[in-house]
Amino acid sequence: MSKVYIITGAASGIGRALTEYFSKDNIVYAGVRRTEAFSELEKVSKNIVPFYIDLCNDESILKASEFIKSKVNKADTLINGAGCVVAGAMESISVKELRRQFDTNVFGHIEFTQQLLELLDGGRIINISSMASYGIFPFIAPYCASKRTMDILFNSMLMETKRNIKVISVKPGVIATPLWGKSVEQNTSLIKDCSGYEAEMEYLVNNAYKNGKNGAPVSMVVETVIKADNAKNPKLIYTVGKDALAARCVSKLPQALINKIIKSKVRKISRGDSKEGRD
Repeated sequence: MSKVYIITGAASGIGRALTEYFSKDNIVYAGVRRTEAFSELEKVSKNIVPFYIDLCNDESILKASEFIKSKVNKADTLINGAGCVVAGAMESISVKELRRQFDTNVFGHIEFTQQLLELLDGGRIINISSMASYGIFPFIAPYCASKRTMDILFNSMLMETKRNIKVISVKPGVIATPLWGKSVEQNTSLIKDCSGYEAEMEYLVNNAYKNGKNGAPVSMVVETVIKADNAKNPKLIYTVGKDALAARCVSKLPQALINKIIKSKVRKISRGDSKEGRD
């Protein structure tokens, strides 16, 4: 029997790969922020129903949820896959940019999910989190914090709800997706404004492009999501990749020790000693 999936961030990367997979035998409501992506997705499968959603816009979220509720009275799985990265030094990142980070990665998903809870009773919510949620990566603190916050709030929803809904967090490591290149483009002004951190920003940009090319395949995340979706009793957290597992282990160390390790690495980058992230 076919299921009903709702996936945000369906235009590219992990969201697109999940949309293509699940639409083979199921109906997929595919949320995108670019309306040009509608025709692209409709060509993939007749089972894909694209809809517009801007997670930074309350009206857009409401209209998107109303559209879905007008089409179905039950959804089996909601996959919150949309996201963005705000990068730079915390000394100079504006609160406006922090709000954009949290609107996209946290508040928008919470609001959208709340609107769909009635449909999801008996189903599951799968959040595409990140190893960044373990919070040990400098210069992408807003991204790290947003993913951690997403995990905490949705886990609270799981503990509090009287509905029969399973909530799962999938935490990929470095995956080769367009997110890396997009993050550089979207953070150009923030990176340029990091006076005194030029070497660190150069490293950040080079590493982003490197990750976009050499990261693990998206198929690893797709396989993990399929596993979590099919499991009778899914785990609360699934890590994807050895780097994500390593980040999880490191996060259990005393914070002072983590800081010492990271600051040592940052100092090497600042001095130009580190060649990682360079082509």
